Amino acid sequence: MDEGGTPLLPDSLVYQIFLSLGPADVLAAGLVCRQWQAVSRDEFLWREQFYRYYQVARDVPRHPAAMSWYEEFQRLYDTVPCVEVQTLREHTDQVLHLSFSHSGYQFASCSKDCTVKVRTARCPAHPTQLCRSTEVPGPRRSNQIWSNDLTISLLHSADMRPYNWSYTQFSQFNKDDSLLLASGVFLGPHNSSSGEIAVISLDSFALLSRVRNKPYDVFGCWLTETSLISGNLHRIGDITSCSVLWLNNAFQDVESENVNVVKRLFKIQNLNASTVRTVMVADCSRFDSPDLLLEAGDPATSPCRIFDLGSDNEEVVAGPAPAHAKEGLRHFLDRVLEGRAQPQLSERMLETKVAELLAQGHTKPPERSATGAKSKYLIFTTGCLTYSPHQIGIKQILPHQMTTAGPVLGEGRGSDAFFDALDHVIDIHGHIIGMGLSPDNRYLYVNSRAWPNGAVVADPMQPPPIAEEIDLLVFDLKTMREVRRALRAHRAYTPNDECFFIFLDVSRDFVARLRHEDVVNSVVFSPQEQELLLTASDDATIKAWRSPRTMRVLQAPRPRPRTFFSWLASQRR
Repeated sequence: MDEGGTPLLPDSLVYQIFLSLGPADVLAAGLVCRQWQAVSRDEFLWREQFYRYYQVARDVPRHPAAMSWYEEFQRLYDTVPCVEVQTLREHTDQVLHLSFSHSGYQFASCSKDCTVKVRTARCPAHPTQLCRSTEVPGPRRSNQIWSNDLTISLLHSADMRPYNWSYTQFSQFNKDDSLLLASGVFLGPHNSSSGEIAVISLDSFALLSRVRNKPYDVFGCWLTETSLISGNLHRIGDITSCSVLWLNNAFQDVESENVNVVKRLFKIQNLNASTVRTVMVADCSRFDSPDLLLEAGDPATSPCRIFDLGSDNEEVVAGPAPAHAKEGLRHFLDRVLEGRAQPQLSERMLETKVAELLAQGHTKPPERSATGAKSKYLIFTTGCLTYSPHQIGIKQILPHQMTTAGPVLGEGRGSDAFFDALDHVIDIHGHIIGMGLSPDNRYLYVNSRAWPNGAVVADPMQPPPIAEEIDLLVFDLKTMREVRRALRAHRAYTPNDECFFIFLDVSRDFVARLRHEDVVNSVVFSPQEQELLLTASDDATIKAWRSPRTMRVLQAPRPRPRTFFSWLASQRR
């Protein structure tokens, strides 16, 4: 500026100059004068900086919760946990899964060393200015301070080898963080698919119950604070089976034999060697996040479709079979699944009979009921063309169904319905390798490796080849729509028959790359502190990561506390 305060350069020229600078240089230049300060905060300037620095496609809009491009750039640059602060080496084999408690004070890890380890964070005597004072629930826990000074310590390690487990693979805390669900794989032949779920008390660390789980990659999940979902698989034919989902009470040491501790929830038919896997529960009452303003684009060209199987406009196949024939085969299949009868027909002939029943209306869609305040969605991977998981099934669970008391839930089906029909099916057109829910349970995130365009499955045992790139798809469970286009960031090289575990990483093309010496198996954010991230790897380590902002606070010199006498002396002056 000249002596009179008039700018020597117009704002437009300063703007063009700043476009050629990096983010740090723009901020430094903004300290020169008021004019440069104003230009250095220009929204169009930081939009360009954002797309250029993070290499994001320009048709991806700003996050709807962000107030400005400058603040969004600052959030990703300064608050994303990408600084390694601690490495945990208690496991002796590959670490497969991590899960945080809802309070964020504890986390559990599962490993090929067949242990489940529970850890907590010890807090220093002098927390930093960003800490929050919170009482941790539970009778065994005293008041603690969550601080940015992170020190992780081991609380408990449960060795599951005495129970004939091969390894542990998944864990989940219940809603009030009093119980831990841990699932694993049984020792057995190479092609064994059996597993088990264990419930561990987080007060006494006692093993409360064990539930059979087949196949093991159903994993299991909590439905309520004290009930969990497990699976079982019954073979009907060579490539046809039935997945039965069970509701189990976490506390099974009841005094009365008249009290139910387990109840059948749903029976799902599996075609073409597919099975139900990776069950999870979404709480519909928590759909309170803002809409994502990231549309999926032209739905006609999208490879993913959501089929509403409970709508009134679905075509109903006419020509029902005679009632006595349907009833007889229904009872016969019930006896086969319960082990009280052996099929006299060949497997292929029995599968044909089952397919005929399905074509004649045996799986009519259930009556649609409005989503209540406390209803939930049961979500799982499945398929209809091949054993490779390529579809997501969604079944609504109403409040009166969330208890082991009362009659078997399957009795709510019509008399001519042998299998439970799904409410929604999402066709991914690729191999699903992982799923996750947003914190409010509204959005479903799916990692998949796509099949080639126009791929046709001729043999269910020979699925199409899958892409090296991993796509991230997002679905809105409130509207049952795909809400954003696929993001393709990661690469994977495992073939079809080795893709049954969830492999995640963080791409350098977006925010940060978190390095391990081997494959990264699990990535989890703290639910209470989004600037804390944990990663687990095949290198048998767990790494903790903090944000650059947190590290600056930790490394800044702390002011010495003033004593009462120094304060009194300053008041006398």
